[in-house]
Amino acid sequence: MLEASDKTAERLRDNWQSVTGEIFEACHAAGREAGEVQIVGVSKYVGPELAWQLGQAGCEILAENRPQLLWDKAEYFAQQAVEMDSPLASDTHSGREGTSIPQWHLIGHLQRNKLRRTLPLISLLHSLDSPRLAEAISADGESQNTKHCVLLEVNVTQDASKTGMAIEAVRRLLDRADELPGLEIRGLMAMSSLQASPEGARREFEQVRELRDQLQREYAGHVNLPELSMGMSGDFREAIAAGATLVRIGTKLWQGIL
Repeated sequence: MLEASDKTAERLRDNWQSVTGEIFEACHAAGREAGEVQIVGVSKYVGPELAWQLGQAGCEILAENRPQLLWDKAEYFAQQAVEMDSPLASDTHSGREGTSIPQWHLIGHLQRNKLRRTLPLISLLHSLDSPRLAEAISADGESQNTKHCVLLEVNVTQDASKTGMAIEAVRRLLDRADELPGLEIRGLMAMSSLQASPEGARREFEQVRELRDQLQREYAGHVNLPELSMGMSGDFREAIAAGATLVRIGTKLWQGIL
């Protein structure tokens, strides 16, 4: 696996600036403010040291697909945080002044037997995809006297190549929202179809936004659904045009490194 170095840190800073510029341009083209869209940096391709460098380049949210990889990286980040609190970290010559710790999201499937170790490490789960998982997460939240924030992964096109719940399943889960006090449903997550053209991807993302808007009206007073996690390196422009608030960027951030 590629090792972190001063050269990779410099390349990640350049990539981060490039991606943020492209997001700004996509927001401007869609008539939106850049602050309406957050970049979720996908670090599944690299080890903890490179993920850390991406965070220090400016990425405030990092995401993993697999819980085990998230555990490893979160542990490494915790060790870095301890070092930052050492006397060295307060030295203006240490190069660490202003260093911040990114937050973690999980964008892949979460198995119920891994949730107890995973949930304390993340601020948002993008991929809640079943009532049983919702019940387990809510029960954990109740036991910890907290609410775990989640997005419902939806498959609006019922494309067999994509994961996520059908619209009817999403509605059935929202019908029970008040019975899940340890869960805070914050919105929807979706992917475009693998072979979708840019126009096709935008139409699919617009369907997700329209569904979110409809559900927000139907379940007003029970849930608040401000977030739409849509779009990746290849289709984030279409997702932003359709209303995405979170875009999951991986490949573009690692260009020239992997």
